[in-house]
Amino acid sequence: MITIDLTGKNVLITGGNSGIGKGIADLFLEAGAGVAIADIAFERKYTRISERLIHLKLDVTDRTSVSEAVRTAAESLGPITILVNSAGISTMDYAVDIKEEDWDRVMAVNAKGTYLVSQAVAHQMIDGKIEGRIINIASQAGKNGYRCMGNYCSSKHAVLGFTKVMAIELAAKRILVNAICPGIVETGMKHRERIDGAKLRKMTPEQIYEEDCSQVPLGRTANPSDVANVALFLASPLSSYMTGQAINVTGGMTMN
Repeated sequence: MITIDLTGKNVLITGGNSGIGKGIADLFLEAGAGVAIADIAFERKYTRISERLIHLKLDVTDRTSVSEAVRTAAESLGPITILVNSAGISTMDYAVDIKEEDWDRVMAVNAKGTYLVSQAVAHQMIDGKIEGRIINIASQAGKNGYRCMGNYCSSKHAVLGFTKVMAIELAAKRILVNAICPGIVETGMKHRERIDGAKLRKMTPEQIYEEDCSQVPLGRTANPSDVANVALFLASPLSSYMTGQAINVTGGMTMN
């Protein structure tokens, strides 16, 4: 049995206080990494939880906040060798009814946030000659279209495009850039989406859940741990010949 050991590696995880990001943070801690969880939900700018775990308040849409968080993470744990961009939000409405402020906010967090944090960490990796990893949490919504999620789908398509460009540009620096495309994952955000989607489509959240499960060939929706396992693989030496990839973790729902 192969055991992935990240001892000596330091990871910055945006949106790591809940959902998929928390699942990744928990697994990376188990694997021995130093972990900086950066999330807008934290009240304090910096909290040391243990020798290998710190919390940072981070607004991924703000360049100053990003610069401070990246610098503090490196000062507290050591150089960042792995970045996981997991911060993300969604709103729901039909495309013809999307409010401009909702469009701007979703694009700011999901697309601009990935750009700002990736850029800051990439500079640190290049300056430190670190052969690092950048792992972007995209979505199968970055490959497909889904009703009532026009802004979210657009933001995740942007994440995949940026992943491919960074992979090409950073390959010579031995910085690998890949994306994970989760399917339907049981998180607080997904539960809220079922409520909002049910109102828009004149259904019940339970009917939405049944519809979700019916679309997955494996017969169930995902847990954050299903995505975290793939993130751990991408952070490990086992993925050393992979970059610019968008890996589906969808139970077979998306196969392209």
